[in-house]
Amino acid sequence: MKGLAELGEFGLIDRIRARFPQPAAPELGIGDDAALLSPSAGCQVIVSTDLLAEGVHFDLGFGPARLLGRKSLAVNLSDIASMGAIPRWFFLSLAIPAGFPLATIEGFLDGLAEQAAEHNCILAGGDTCGSKGGLTISVTIMGEQRSELILKRGGAQLDDEVWVSGTLGDSALGLKLLLEGVRLGGADDSLLLRQLDPTPRCALGVKLAEAGLVNAMIDISDGLLADLGHIGEQSGTGAEILLEQLPLSAALQSCCSSLPEFPWQLAVSGGEDYELCFTAPVCNHAAIQKISKTAGIPLTVVGKVTDSGQVKAILPDGTIFKPSASGYTHF
Repeated sequence: MKGLAELGEFGLIDRIRARFPQPAAPELGIGDDAALLSPSAGCQVIVSTDLLAEGVHFDLGFGPARLLGRKSLAVNLSDIASMGAIPRWFFLSLAIPAGFPLATIEGFLDGLAEQAAEHNCILAGGDTCGSKGGLTISVTIMGEQRSELILKRGGAQLDDEVWVSGTLGDSALGLKLLLEGVRLGGADDSLLLRQLDPTPRCALGVKLAEAGLVNAMIDISDGLLADLGHIGEQSGTGAEILLEQLPLSAALQSCCSSLPEFPWQLAVSGGEDYELCFTAPVCNHAAIQKISKTAGIPLTVVGKVTDSGQVKAILPDGTIFKPSASGYTHF
């Protein structure tokens, strides 16, 4: 197999293009100076971008490159899901160090192509260049939705119920285990995969948007307290979270059984759950439970919207839980 240097930039681009189906005419994807894309009639375009830097967002020693490819698109898909939108196209840019193994790039592209196919999302362009540091991955995604259905952070109303999908804290615990040297192939795989191969809730986000039951929504990337705080900032509200109602997986509870407060720290502040957090009127409770059942994804009420302007986490004894950090921040 050729090495990356022998293959060259344009050879790599040809390989990338060959792996991904291209937009149907009259649209135009990879191969020209810019892409030509057309949203569906009556839809607005939703755009999000994420930058993943080696040593900051990922460690190539944690798992196969295929999973890194899947996650690189998943974190963008989650942003589209949080607005109740349908993913359509994405753009990939790579900054690659000299001598980087071509096999690792091939594995990365395998996972990226898998994730794209699962969500019918088309690679429409991007860029490649050299890097004097580690591998850097930039993905920009574009989705669409009718304007009246798009869900934003700023619509939360006083006394709305606060809901979350799935379980919380598994990804943060998975990262902790990876940093301690645990690798795939053992009893902790379910936790490690929540960190290495998160599941974006795209179909659920669309169902919630189309049902018209939700006032505000966000995906949980920085941690429940921090991300719910973003809803509060945009809505002019606060929230109370009841820790005893947080959905925790059996695997997390088992690992944390000797540390009573530790699972709550992970669940409210750990981040990278990529679950959906949304607020909705109490009168919509039964209808949301029905969506949960038909989608096959647990949806749990964990608190309510308040007028306090703050997000508070309440312990079972009624006192306020003060985590060591409210969520992830780069700076």
